[in-house]
Amino acid sequence: MGLAGLGILVLLIAIRMPIAYAMIIVGGVGTAVLNGWPIVLSQLKDLAYAQFSTYDLSVVPLFVLMGAIAARTGLSADLFRAAHAWLGWMRGGVAIAAIAACAGFGSVCGSSLATASTMGRVALPELKRYRYSNKLATGTIAAGGVLGILIPPSVVLIIYAIIVEANVVTMFMAALLPGLIAVAFFILTILAFTTLAPGSGPAGQRATRDELLDATLNIFPVLVVFVAVIGGLYFGLFNPTPAAAVGVLMVILIGLVRRKLSLWETREALLETARTTGMIFLILLGAELLKIFMARGGVPQATAEMMANSGLAPMTTLILLLVALILLGCLMDSLSMILLAIPFFWPVLVEINGGDFVAAADSPFGMSTEDLKVWFGILALIVVELGLITPPVGMNVFIISAQAPDVPMRDTFLGVMPFFLAELLRVALLVAVPGIVFALPRLFGG
Repeated sequence: MGLAGLGILVLLIAIRMPIAYAMIIVGGVGTAVLNGWPIVLSQLKDLAYAQFSTYDLSVVPLFVLMGAIAARTGLSADLFRAAHAWLGWMRGGVAIAAIAACAGFGSVCGSSLATASTMGRVALPELKRYRYSNKLATGTIAAGGVLGILIPPSVVLIIYAIIVEANVVTMFMAALLPGLIAVAFFILTILAFTTLAPGSGPAGQRATRDELLDATLNIFPVLVVFVAVIGGLYFGLFNPTPAAAVGVLMVILIGLVRRKLSLWETREALLETARTTGMIFLILLGAELLKIFMARGGVPQATAEMMANSGLAPMTTLILLLVALILLGCLMDSLSMILLAIPFFWPVLVEINGGDFVAAADSPFGMSTEDLKVWFGILALIVVELGLITPPVGMNVFIISAQAPDVPMRDTFLGVMPFFLAELLRVALLVAVPGIVFALPRLFGG
């Protein structure tokens, strides 16, 4: 029954039914077939309240609101202008500036789609003005958008932490260095691209000293917000929800001081937050119903037992799970993928690792289960990023293609392929050297 439900779920997604409704239908009807409709109605009576009244989830709408307001206060343009002033003189410098600006905006936004959309409006005209190739211009922005999913704060990272019951602050600490590595790898990718095809990314004009100073001063508010929110979390000054509230207050003050946040824009930011949060919460409800059905059908237990008894090496199993996440990313968005896949994949790793309370010395991965959930979470989110730039869904590619209608979508997909390879290299690095993930949590005691 559970496997049949999964097949129906994939079919509903394939015919473009929204993922939340697909999970609600499969979970509700599946449970009704197994245990009767009274059980389903009893679940619906209090499941939504029990799910949405969780205090940890209160951080989600706050970080979404912070990103929505930040997008309307000109911070993205200031970030790109500053990065352009410092880096634009290099060959491929405007594209490198776009990557740096995407990383900076991701640190106050937390959404890959919002990062790609906002930076596309800011950077694409400048890339076209300097006659960058269509592949490099659109591929850079689409790939740069994925930085928003891992560089803290990240909404998807928060949802993952809630699913596996990990500490959100520890996840934020663990994500920062891999996020910065992604920025470095993307910059190296652009340099390699422009070296192999010199005409694809010409150098821009060198900024004057006054222009450098002015551009640098304009990004000071972004640095203040990042240090206040992420620094406050790292040093234990406050928990995630108060940190998000502080971030919202700060971006509102920045918008008011700059006179770029009108009453109308505030209203639009609130409506966008309500829509996005409503969508996230509905998917959470659908995922919970689906998880209940699958648990009653014995799918997670059977999967974990099958993988544990398969004879495969633990690292081989991990790699297979990551490949499965990449394939799922070709069919659905990142949040839906995390909510759908992690409840099945995580028990498999726990079983292979030796249980919930295994010590590092007894673990085949050489780490406790608490450390494993952090390491796997970072790896999972990186491969989830790949789903944003891979066909046929590739949400970031669709967003950039809508902003550059003169560029064939095929060119944009070809343009993101070098960045896709750079991401695979980053996954291999973090699999080979897990200590990178734990460097900041160990430093700050997370």
